[in-house]
Amino acid sequence: MGAEHLPRHGPLLLVGNHGVWGYETPAFFHLLHRATGRYPLGLAERGFFKIPLVRTVLPWLGGVEGTRENALRSLQEGRLVVCYPGGARETFKRSQGRYQLRWESALGFVRLAMQAGVPVVPFAGFGVDDTFFWPPDEDRWCVRLAAEDKYRIPLVMGLGPLPLPVQLTFAVGEPHEPPPSGASESRVRAFRDRVAASVRCLLLRACHA
Repeated sequence: MGAEHLPRHGPLLLVGNHGVWGYETPAFFHLLHRATGRYPLGLAERGFFKIPLVRTVLPWLGGVEGTRENALRSLQEGRLVVCYPGGARETFKRSQGRYQLRWESALGFVRLAMQAGVPVVPFAGFGVDDTFFWPPDEDRWCVRLAAEDKYRIPLVMGLGPLPLPVQLTFAVGEPHEPPPSGASESRVRAFRDRVAASVRCLLLRACHA
């Protein structure tokens, strides 16, 4: 897993890929706790907190609304914080997007690490996009939870609403020191791309573990 890259004390920002509907997150958090003795905190898509059942369950699973203020405060408190830059774009991916990062405009985690002065540790999960399968005509089976929602949610299939019993494998990489505060936009983007490349390499490692 790469647990040697996970300190038992001090703030840390873990960044990696997200699976369909995010069902892998509790398993990953359990492994993090087992490896470090620490309870991780996950930055969740803010839109999920508009859904009554989800906003009740997420805090119980270690999720908080993924605002800059919540993230920065958690890191300043010395927490181990988990961030999925792809957010709902990866959670609600289609079948053709399996194991592809959707970090097109994701720079928030870089600026957060810069402001907090904490290292970014990449991770990857394999099996996370195999927990459900898509119906043949998947474009037909996509809905919006509300008219103003920006995401179309695929109605994937598993064991009813539960995920299929697949093996999940996680790999954690070496920490990356973020650019200094005030770095240029090009350095911010280059760092984002470097972390994304590390996640892709770790995904290959997890795939062949």
